Amino acid sequence: MNTQLLPTTPAASSSGRPGRPSQSTTRPVRGWFTRQHRQRMLRTDLLTVIAWASVAAAIALWLEDGGASNITSPAGLFTAGGIVAGLAGMDLVLLMLLLAARIPFIDRTIGHDRALEFHGKLGKPSLYLLLAHGVLIAIGYGMAEGLDPITESINLWVQVPDMWLAFVSMALFIAVVVTSLVAVRRRFPYEFWYVVHLLTYAAVATSIPHQFSVGGLFAAGTWQRWYWLAICISTGTALVYFRILEPVLATLRHRLTVARVEAVAPGVVNIVMRGRQLDQLAGTGGRFFIWRFLAPGMWWHPHPFSLSAEPVFNGPDGQGTMRITVRNLGDGSGRLLRLRKGTKVALEGPYGLLSTAARTKNKVVMIGAGIGITPLRALLETTPFGPGEASVLLRGHTERELYLGSEILELCQERGARLFHLTGRRSHGRSTWLPEDAVHNGYSLTSYVPDIADADVYVCGPAHWAANVIADAANAGVPEDQIHHERFDW
Repeated sequence: MNTQLLPTTPAASSSGRPGRPSQSTTRPVRGWFTRQHRQRMLRTDLLTVIAWASVAAAIALWLEDGGASNITSPAGLFTAGGIVAGLAGMDLVLLMLLLAARIPFIDRTIGHDRALEFHGKLGKPSLYLLLAHGVLIAIGYGMAEGLDPITESINLWVQVPDMWLAFVSMALFIAVVVTSLVAVRRRFPYEFWYVVHLLTYAAVATSIPHQFSVGGLFAAGTWQRWYWLAICISTGTALVYFRILEPVLATLRHRLTVARVEAVAPGVVNIVMRGRQLDQLAGTGGRFFIWRFLAPGMWWHPHPFSLSAEPVFNGPDGQGTMRITVRNLGDGSGRLLRLRKGTKVALEGPYGLLSTAARTKNKVVMIGAGIGITPLRALLETTPFGPGEASVLLRGHTERELYLGSEILELCQERGARLFHLTGRRSHGRSTWLPEDAVHNGYSLTSYVPDIADADVYVCGPAHWAANVIADAANAGVPEDQIHHERFDW
């Protein structure tokens, strides 16, 4: 039988396993998740206002410093348009960097994947604005001097200090945007794209000098100068701290090493790591970390994995173990199956909103497939709900592909959650996430969870499969802000 409701029994309000952190898994106070969601939406609105206000401020300060006073001829009009395009484009580039800086306030408000989605969407507009900046400036300056745009561009490169850096910056921006296109990215390994993408920082660094040295745009004593100094320094500080310093401090603080590698299924293992102060990482079920295993040929390769269980403490100072579950999906993850005991581990995070922080309702539904089941196992362990308020649906071709299924069954029995095992081959030619037999019998998501529209839905699994689950949930009346799905294809 491919669809199975496994028996569960109501549980006590908290897990009583020795060594587990003390986590409250009781029914939350009525209305708590509604208030939490409202506060998160207010923070989202605040970020949106700040983003738009930053662009408006850049242009307003230019106007306040008398920028429009030079528009007295067609040449002045083209030049002014180029300046405005450059200011807006550079502001968008700095916003892109902030969205990719992994700032906790942004991550806990919109999530890591959504921040990177916005980061990507700003790429083309910022490039177009910067290209317009260069073209319009060349036209405006050329018209004023009686030269064509190409000749004027050559003169700017040769005669104006720091201007050659602006041309280098533009070339770097073009390279970054082009390699970020999906069709182009698929032709190269992730590591190649990642290295090229780091050129964004070089592009920004080479674009700054000419802004302060050419034309007196940011002349000493102007508000523009102070604004751009402040925003550039703030962005650089955020990047250095959250992308470099904080991960180094976290690695030194927790001192993780591989304790053992346990087989779970063919091509799937648990990697158990030992460390200290792991109590600081408790309650992060569902969120993901970026791991680097400091072994020859592996230290440079980042791996985004969620915990598959809460940390277990067995010593003072938060000493204990934590675990991720890894499936061999290629050369990078395949090497992890052969990790040696004692290998040191660097980590960054946690990141993302696949956690209790995204909850809006008291009821919760967790739907996972393949290795995507394992983050839901950790979320099931920690997120608050009362008996009967949670449903867990696990999808696999066979029972063996329901990874950590026995642990999830035990947790469902302890906490009073309903558990469905959906096994069987995929229905070909249909956009569905259900097994073929379930589709043939007319089953849908509401067949398993009739009241799903009044629940938060967490989805974790392969991208195409997850898209089908999300579409099914939307068709069942689940609002968009109640569907939570984290993409790790960063």
